Amino acid sequence: MPTKILIMGAAGRDFHNFNVYFRDNPEYEVVAFTATQIPNIDGRQYPAELAGSLYPQGIPIYAESDLVELIQKNQIEQVIFAYSDVPHEYVMHKASEVLAAGADFRLMGAEGTQVKSTKPVVSVCAVRTGSGKSQTTRRIAQILQNMGFKVAAIRHPMPYGDLVKQKVQRYAKLSDLDKHECTIEEREEYEPHIISGIIIYAGIDYEAILREAEKEADIILWDGGNNDLSFYKADLSIVVADPHRPGDERSYHPGETVARSADVFIINKVDTADHEAVLTVHENLRELQPNAVIIEAASPLFVDDPAAIRGKRVLVVEDGPTLTHGEMAYGAGWVAARRFGAAEIVDPRPYAVGTIKATYEKYPTTGDVLPAMGYGEEQMKELEQTINNIDVDLVIIGTPIDLGKLLTINKPTQRVRYELQEIGQPTLEDLLTAKFK
Repeated sequence: MPTKILIMGAAGRDFHNFNVYFRDNPEYEVVAFTATQIPNIDGRQYPAELAGSLYPQGIPIYAESDLVELIQKNQIEQVIFAYSDVPHEYVMHKASEVLAAGADFRLMGAEGTQVKSTKPVVSVCAVRTGSGKSQTTRRIAQILQNMGFKVAAIRHPMPYGDLVKQKVQRYAKLSDLDKHECTIEEREEYEPHIISGIIIYAGIDYEAILREAEKEADIILWDGGNNDLSFYKADLSIVVADPHRPGDERSYHPGETVARSADVFIINKVDTADHEAVLTVHENLRELQPNAVIIEAASPLFVDDPAAIRGKRVLVVEDGPTLTHGEMAYGAGWVAARRFGAAEIVDPRPYAVGTIKATYEKYPTTGDVLPAMGYGEEQMKELEQTINNIDVDLVIIGTPIDLGKLLTINKPTQRVRYELQEIGQPTLEDLLTAKFK
């Protein structure tokens, strides 16, 4: 009889592990997925069209709160933990819950889940959400393009809509964002690549996605999500660390695994971090992977009109995942408000509505900034209402995209942009030239 499996996930790594390891494997029966972290992704079905011949009815997706009941009701033998950016202690609490319910608890590594490409792969991962993978990926893409390579970036999944339609997605122009009905979170990751002339792929089936990308690229660039492992075997593994959260590189799952697998470390944001924190991250990374090259980098801030901030009462809107499961209390927008002389950063929490209010309750470490949550049209409307509820002179937008194009904001705005700049030597260009020329 096949081993009965339940996969704990968040609509990303869980689907990937199923597709590459369990989908056509008669030794296992995947009874269900559970979902957490992302709103409104439970209560769905992993569709039969994607689930393979062993699952003609598809596979149900339940809330993680149903975990113990599902184990006992379905006589689950193994539970696969398949989501990211959680403390080691959290993982072991989940393991204890599963073991007490009578099932085995399992973590899956790179060997059984990474797909091999026919083209060279550069992976960009991180030890925590919000460390700066996106600007690092853009910098690498620019360097490789300047070297004469055609690059396709493949982004970690964000499948929040119709899973069948999202099997393989290709983005080459901004209108593709509307075509695929992208959420704010998806737009934040895809739009900067498109503007830079980089073709980007994403979706559900990452072997099928890879095979499409290989048709038009010389080099594949894995643009990771959260602090997850790469879905592909990398020829060069680049890992970003954040000195604003020193110590997290060795205390979060699977970020520590990512760090131990690195060829190159980028210690980002050294221009805004405490010097002792930078040194702590250096020491920890050397201990985790002594053979990796370490590059320090900054993420300098650019504002269209810095003078417009001085003396103003401002609302700061930041990247959502960085504040939520990334557990940061602030981001680039907050730093810009302080640096350019805002008179007051207004706390948005008393004005939050609906799921935005619920987000603050779920993630109490969020500071006096507004997470740009936008997992669907309803939540985007609640974000817009929250912004418009607040009496301020100016909204500072610290997200990677201009929210003013997606939301109707009833007050002036200023965008904060940031790009990666290496400090000293070696540089990314030095390493990429040595590797691929």
